[in-house]
Amino acid sequence: MRRHHRTTPRLTRVLGSLLLVAAAGATTAGAAPAPSAAAPTPLARVVPAPAQAQPGGRPYRVTWATGVRVDGSAEVRRIGEYLAGSGGIRLHLADDGFGAEGYRLTSGPAGVTITAGAPAGLFHGVQTLRQLLPASVERRSVQPGPWRIAGGTVEDRPRYAYRGAMLDVARHFFTVGQVKRYIDQLALYKINTLHLHLSDDQGWRIAVDSWPRLTTYGGSTQVGGGKGGYFTKADYQEIVRYAASRYLEVVPEIDMPGHTNAALASYAQLNCDGTAPPLYTGTQVGFSSLCVPKQVTYDFVDDVIRELAALTPGRYLHIGGDEAHSTSHADYVKFVDRVQPVVAKYGKTVIGWHQLTGATPAKGALAQYWGVEGTSATEKAQVAKAAQNGTGLILSPADRVYLDMKYTASTRLGTKWAGLVEVRRSYDWNPGSYLPGAPASAVRGVEAPLWSETLTKSSDIEYMAFPRLPGAAELGWSPAATHDWDAYKVRLAAQAPRWDALGMSYYKSPQVPWPAG
Repeated sequence: MRRHHRTTPRLTRVLGSLLLVAAAGATTAGAAPAPSAAAPTPLARVVPAPAQAQPGGRPYRVTWATGVRVDGSAEVRRIGEYLAGSGGIRLHLADDGFGAEGYRLTSGPAGVTITAGAPAGLFHGVQTLRQLLPASVERRSVQPGPWRIAGGTVEDRPRYAYRGAMLDVARHFFTVGQVKRYIDQLALYKINTLHLHLSDDQGWRIAVDSWPRLTTYGGSTQVGGGKGGYFTKADYQEIVRYAASRYLEVVPEIDMPGHTNAALASYAQLNCDGTAPPLYTGTQVGFSSLCVPKQVTYDFVDDVIRELAALTPGRYLHIGGDEAHSTSHADYVKFVDRVQPVVAKYGKTVIGWHQLTGATPAKGALAQYWGVEGTSATEKAQVAKAAQNGTGLILSPADRVYLDMKYTASTRLGTKWAGLVEVRRSYDWNPGSYLPGAPASAVRGVEAPLWSETLTKSSDIEYMAFPRLPGAAELGWSPAATHDWDAYKVRLAAQAPRWDALGMSYYKSPQVPWPAG
C-alpha cells in the first residue's frame, strides 16, 4: 500500500488511524499473495451494529498498490494532498447532515470512501473499515493479500453522545502504557469517553502541586499492600493527548466526600479530629469522609479541582459522591452544594454518581446511575425525579455493565456483590427504558465501569472487559431497532480472531458461538 500525505493537524490523527490499519497492507509488498482472497466480511457484521448497512455491487480489492487519499474541504481548508495511486481508500469531509460523529462508508470495485462531517466521524468510519478487513491486519507481521471489502453502503451515527468506559486506577494503579492499551481497545468499538477514577481510600493517583503528599504518601500503596503509584501531571496530559488522538474525552474523577482515606491519611488537617488515619489497603467502603464543617476542606477541594481542571480540556469533572456512609445526609447536601459551584468556577460540568440526586444537582449536571435490579423503588424514584427536572443520566447499572462483576461463580477475577453477569445479561437491556419514570430524553448515554480491587495487569483488564465491553458500546451507539441477542452473539463471536491477533485476553463465554479453533 503506497502512502504520500501532508495533512493539517485536525485530521492527522484520523489519517494516522487509517494508516495503522493500512500498515499491514503496506508490509505485504514483499509477501506472496494468498492463493485466493477470502470472502469479504458482510457490511453489517461489525460491532457496534451500524444504523444502516446496504450491501450491493462487487467488492473492492485491497492490494500492495492501494492508495489512501485524504480530501480537502472548506471546513478544514487544505487537509492534504492525494496519496500515491488512483482510486483506493478515500477520507472525505462534507457537511451532509452526519452530525459530530456520524459517517458514510461506500465500497465498490473502484474503491472505498468514508465521508463525515467532522474528523471524529471519519475516525469512527475507519474503525468500521478495520472490522471489514481480515483480523490478520492487526498482527505485527507480514500478512498475505489481497483482501476484499464488501460492496455496498454503511450509513451510521450514534444513538447517544456519551459512550463511556471507566477505569479504576486507585484500587490498583495502572501505568500510562496500560491505560493507552485500554484506550486503543475502546476506540475500536467507538467508545468516546474514558472516565478515570483517580482517587479512593486505597490511593491517590494524580499529582496536585499544592498538596504534594497526596501522591508521595497517599499514592504509595494499593489494595493488598503493593507499591501503588501515581500519574505526574505530564503523565496525565499524555493520557489525555493519546485519548484525544483516538477521539476519546477524558473525564477525571476525584471521589468525595467519601472514599477519601488516602487524602485523609496524607493531611491530618482534613480530618475533623486533626488526626490522620493510617493508609488503607483493604476493600471495605463507606468508612471515610472529608470534614464537611472545616473551611480547609473547601480550600483543599478548590485547589484540587483548579489544578485538575487546568489539565483537562474536556467538558466534565466527576466529583464521585457515592457510598458516603460516614457523612450525615445534612452534611452531604451541604458539601455538594459548596463543591458544585467550584467545578463550574473552573469551567467544567459536574458528573456525580447517582447519590448526587439526594442533594440538588447543578444545572447541566449528569448523574451516573449504578443501581441494580434490587435497588429500592424510593432510590430509583429519586433519580427519575431529578431526570424529570432536567438532570441528565449516564446509565451504568452494576448488574449489567459493571465489568468487574464475575461472569460465573468460578470466574477467578472480580467480585459478585451485584450478582453474576454473563455476556447476554450485560447486553440484553434497553437504556432508553431502563429506569422507571426517567424520560428517555434524559439519558445521555451508557458507561461500563471497571473497578480494580482484583485486577493487577492489562490481561486482567481485558479478561473482565471482553467480551462484555463491546456490548455496552453497542448499547450506546446502535439504534434500539438493531438490538437482538441472537444476531449480536454471532457478530460478537466474529471479533475473537481480531482479539487473538491483537494479543488480548478475553473470556470465552459458552453463550457465544466462538469460531472453531
